[in-house]
Amino acid sequence: MKKNMGSTDKIVRIILAVVFAALYFTGTVTGILGYVLLALGGIFVLTSLVGFCPIYALVGLSTCPAPSQK
Repeated sequence: MKKNMGSTDKIVRIILAVVFAALYFTGTVTGILGYVLLALGGIFVLTSLVGFCPIYALVGLSTCPAPSQK
């Protein structure tokens, strides 16, 4: 599996995951929406750690910087 996420994309996803978790655990967002945000945050953390987003692969998108030519 080829990495398709750049560092900025990873950082944004981690920040969003933290925000989603904070909203859920403080009780600001509850019910089904809370569970959806919590699951989405977990997916964001997982894809950030792995560096691969399956949706990006499906649509042919990559935020990973191009390797330098020598």
